[in-house]
Parts: sequence; C-alpha cells; structure tokens
Amino acid sequence: MTLISFVVPAFRVQGYLRECLDSILAQPVADIEVIGVDDCSPDGSGDILAEYADRDDRVTAVRLDHNVGLGPARNVGLDRAVGEYVWFVDGDDWLVPDCLPEVAARLRATRPDVLIVDHVRAHWDNTVTRSAMVEVFPEPPGPVTFRLAERPETLELLHTAWNRLVRRQFLADVELRFAPGWYEDVSFSYPVLLAADRIGVLDVVCVNYRQRRAGAITRTRGERHFEVFEQWHRVFRELDRIGAQELRPAVFDRMMWHYLTVLGNGDRIAPELRPTFFARVAIEHARFRPPGGHRVPDGVAGLKHRLVATGSWRTFSALRAAGRAGEAARRVAGRARRRVLPPARRSVRLGRDVVLRQYQRAQRRRPVEENLAVYAAYWYRGYACNPAAVYEAARRLAPQVRGVWIVRRDRVHTLPEGVEYVVAGTAAYHRVLARARWLINNVNFPDSVRKRPDTVHVQTHHGTPVKVMGLDQQSYPLGAVGMDFAGLLRRVDRWDFSVTSNSFSTQMWERAYPAGYTTLEVGYPRNDRLVTATAEEVLRLRAEFGAGLGEQVVLYAPTHREHLPRYRPPFDPERFLDGIGPSGLLLMRSHYFHDRSRRVPPPAARGRILDVSAHPRIEDLYLAADVLVTDYSSAMFDYAVLDRPIVIYAPDWDAYRLTRGVYFDVTAEAPGPVARTFAELLDVFRTGELRSTAADQARERFRERFCALEDGHAAERVARRVFLGE
Repeated sequence: MTLISFVVPAFRVQGYLRECLDSILAQPVADIEVIGVDDCSPDGSGDILAEYADRDDRVTAVRLDHNVGLGPARNVGLDRAVGEYVWFVDGDDWLVPDCLPEVAARLRATRPDVLIVDHVRAHWDNTVTRSAMVEVFPEPPGPVTFRLAERPETLELLHTAWNRLVRRQFLADVELRFAPGWYEDVSFSYPVLLAADRIGVLDVVCVNYRQRRAGAITRTRGERHFEVFEQWHRVFRELDRIGAQELRPAVFDRMMWHYLTVLGNGDRIAPELRPTFFARVAIEHARFRPPGGHRVPDGVAGLKHRLVATGSWRTFSALRAAGRAGEAARRVAGRARRRVLPPARRSVRLGRDVVLRQYQRAQRRRPVEENLAVYAAYWYRGYACNPAAVYEAARRLAPQVRGVWIVRRDRVHTLPEGVEYVVAGTAAYHRVLARARWLINNVNFPDSVRKRPDTVHVQTHHGTPVKVMGLDQQSYPLGAVGMDFAGLLRRVDRWDFSVTSNSFSTQMWERAYPAGYTTLEVGYPRNDRLVTATAEEVLRLRAEFGAGLGEQVVLYAPTHREHLPRYRPPFDPERFLDGIGPSGLLLMRSHYFHDRSRRVPPPAARGRILDVSAHPRIEDLYLAADVLVTDYSSAMFDYAVLDRPIVIYAPDWDAYRLTRGVYFDVTAEAPGPVARTFAELLDVFRTGELRSTAADQARERFRERFCALEDGHAAERVARRVFLGE
C-alpha cells in the first residue's frame, strides 16, 4: 500500500518545480506517489509535470482547464490520492535529502492523524533561517502523540499545509478540505489540529521553505490580503462545530498574531489600506475575544493588542513609524561605522571618470530621446549576437528608431559599414546611456546606468544555460569568485524584457534572476540567420575557410572554466585530424573570455587547422561546419538549429558539475554522441557513431526540447514587441 501521497500544486513555479519533484522522487522510500496539479499555469509548469509523469510511473500529472487557486488545486490532488497519508508540498519548495525514511518510520510507529515536521526558510540570497520549532518545543515530544488541548503551544508552529502530513481517512472522516482564496492554509491547518486525536511532532528538518525575491504572494501588495479575515472566520466556525471552547483563547491569540503580522508587512498592505485593515482587526478583536479573557503579550506586542482593542489607529500608526525610524537610524549608524574614507590623492584617470559620471548624471536630468536605442554586446566587444539581430530587424520594422552601438576603441574596426557608434568611456557614451529610450544588451550595462522612467531595458542573454547562473551560483562559490550578488540584483531590476530561446531557458532565468521583468520566449534572434541562410551563402562561407564540397569541416568550440582559469580540455589537433581523415578541416575557437595558447601546427597540418577565435561572427562558423564538437557551451543549442551532428566532449564532467554547477546533465540528455576521453572522441569519428541512428534520434529529441521556436523570425518578434508595442 502507498504510504504517502505527495500533492504538488503548480502555478508559475517553472523555475523551481524540477528541484521540488527531484527532491521527492530521489528519497530512499519506495511506497510513495506524486500527484502534480497544473493549476492552468501560464508558464511551463504543466509541461514539466507531464514530462515527469511520462518517465516515472510514481507521478501523475493533472491539468486543470482554468485556474482555481492553491486551495482547490490541492483538493483536486487530494481526491486522486491513494496513500495512507497526504503531504501537500508547494511546487517552489523542496525536501531535504534523505529525510523521508525518518518520516516514514515515525508514521508507522505512531500512526498519528497529523505529523508536523520541521523546516527552514531558504532565502533567495542563499541564507537559511530556522523555524520556531525549538522555541515551541524546547524538549522535543519524541515518538508520542497528543491532543491539542494537551499541548496548545502547537498552534504557535507555522500554519502551513506543507509542514504536516495528514492521514487521508481522518480528513475524510472530519470532512476537512481547503477553502478558496488567499491564506487558504489558515482554514485548513488549524482545524486539522483542533479535530485530531493523535498529533505527532518530528523535530527533523524536512522542508526547505523557499523565500522568493519576486513572485510570492507574501511580497505582493493588494486588497486580496483582506481575505485573511474570512479564513479565520472558518477556523472559529470549525472550533464551534467541534466544541473545543477550551482552546478558544489560544486560537484567538494566534489569530491576533497573524493579523498584526500581515498589517505590519509593507510588502502586503499598502499605506493607504492600513487604516481600513486596522479597523477590520479591531472588529475581529471584539467579535472573537474569549468571554473569559485571554493572555495579553508583554512589551510592544501587548501594547499593540491594547491599541487594537480601543481602536486607536493614530497611536498604533505612530508606534509603527517610531519603530521604523529607529531601524533606519541603526542602519545609517552601521553604514557610518563601515565607511572607508577615500584616498587623499586620485589618479588623473580616476578624476576623468568621476567627471564623466557627473556628466552622465547631468544628462539624466535632460529629456529622454524618444527615438534613440542603444545597443551593446559582450561588454562592448563589438557588433554581435542577439542585439545585432534585433538592431537589423528594427531598421526594417521601425526605421524611425535611431540605433547607436557602444564599442570599445580597439574594436571599432570590426563594426559593419554604416553602423552608428560611440566609443565606450567617452562623453558621447555617457550621453547616450543617459538619454536613450531603449537599451538593448546581451549582458548587463554598468552599475552607473540608472533606469529612468519611460525607458525600456532589454536583456537578450547570449545562450541557453548549461551551467548555473545568477543567484544559483551562490551554491557554487568556486565558480562565483568576486561576484557581487547584491549588485547583480540591482542590475536585473532594470530589465523590462528578458529574451529567451526556449521554455527551459525561461525557467532557469526566472530562478537565477528573480525580478519583475516580462519574458519574451520567442527564440534567439541571432539564430534567425541559421534558419534563413541559403545554400549559396553556406558554400561561400566554406570557401572563405578553404573548404570544398567534399571536405568535412569540424568546429571545436569548448567553453571556459571560471573555477579553473588555466584549464584547457585535453585535445590534440594533429591526432584529431588523423581521426577524421585526410579530407578534414578543423576550426578551433576559444571562448571569448580568453585566448588559446598559440601552438603552431606541423607543416603537414597547416592549412587544415585554423584558429578562428578572432572571427567576428560565430554564426559564420556554424554555417560552414559539418560537425560541432563542444563540451558545456551554449553553442550546442544554437548549432542544433542546423540539424547537423553534434558531439559532446566532456573529459571533466564530474568535476565541472560539482564545482561549477549545472542545470541539466549534458551527458544523459546530449544532442549526439558523448565522449569522456580523447580516445573516445576519436572513436566517435572513426566508427561512424557520429551519424548513427542513435545519434540522429538524440539530436531530434534535443531539437524538440530546445529549438522549437527557431523559425527565422525571432528578431522580428522582439522588435515588434519592444519598439512597436505589438
């Protein structure tokens, strides 16, 4: 018999859902099931649930044809559950590894109606805070069960559905289900405790409760927070129905704590709504106050209770303001203590930079130039990538928009003829950054750039992520040396649009860069050329590299290793040429972060090994190549658009995924053959595995997942949305 049914509702959690499901399915307990409920989510959450259901028979995916909300979605899963116990786990949280054996052992040993487990709050900045379990139960109850009247302090544990397992038959017997609306946990979790005859507590951390930077209800202002009142009304109706009047004072205290918590949270209740919310709290206080009185807390909390009881909003508001002013003063004092005085003497260059930044600030006080768009790519390395493709589309579709590129002085010569530009660091550079209405880049603009009202920042990115990025790098410090995550988030907050090439990228960027931007999941503009290139263009490019029709052109393009800056994959160009045969041509391209050591090939190989690291457009190399050999580079996703063979050469895969961190296993979900050693790489070419049926099928699966949007019109879709508002 199934012991535990996990019910996982999913709505706008595509960036976190895989981690949630993996954390459940990897637990060393066999008798479980997972029921994933897609609450008509507008993102890829439903597809992720379906994917897991297809490959694991423990998973059932349910799609709802309209959004019903978290509570009713949980009820849908509950109705399909067959386990003895039900565990409602939210799609953006995840279980602690190997916690389930202890949970299962406690369930089997004590057979509780409710088992409460411990959790931690996992914050977006990679910090963790503990729950109140140790304060509520300084001495853990151990393997015993009790009724709520025996341990009323249990009410002080967080009132969520995901920190407790509930016996399914018990829920049916007492007819408890989730109510619709926000704060649905309140009217489920407290009545469950009130009705239970056997409550257990397991002081083992089992759940990582994700504290999201963006997208959480607890960080969303609005009138829907007033729904908390009706949820508490349901709690008191259940209390009266059950007849547990001895617990009314404890429930009332918890209600007041909750109301004051919501009222005091500026991320939930807007200033103009606070007087109304306070008035409702005063009404609730009078309505549900126990006839025999209740315990008023000590200190400021007790003062707040008394002010609510007398309806003294002005005094309550003044008390809150005084508290916030004190916190602000302490923060200022702390910054003053940490302040480091600047050096007395500054270099001439630093002084010039200061003057130019002041000039940029002065320019920001002038009107925005309504028809000016500024483009940049790869930290001003030149005209390239997605911004270049968007620029070309905008010239066709929105000719009234003046496009200006930012480029380093040493890269000016690489710009196409007729492209208007400014040199990075000059006065003209600072002026266009301050005055442009549109700013388009595949990386972030410098911290000195400020987001002005009515301006639009477009982040195009420059690849589908294999390695972890953004905030996710906090868990892999070797690959994040020197990163300023607070500064990163300030830059991300400037984005209005984030361009992605596939659903997978959208999911990963949402968790790596949490902010309020709009995602344009439209394909990569730079890949339009791979779709629209003609046979004549391909032949011309091959001829430029000296390749004829009968030659096999192999492009070798590895990524760099931030954690191992001097590392080069073991690759012998001369031996590789021998492996691909006398008609082979090898194009070698280093990552733009570094240059390859220039080893001169022997005379027999010269002309057949070309270093193309300095070639300005990698799309030319893709079009000219018959085969791509890469490792963990995003090049594989772009090259797959051409539907040509790809080989993954991953000699350091184990070390890379553990130290740098990855979003998916390229060796298990590769677009073609995988070689872990140089000898295996040679065998891929010598044996014909490169063009085998298995290789073709792997590439087809890869293309379906990552290249479905690449139809040659991605740049047009971005330009129409960004510049024309379509």
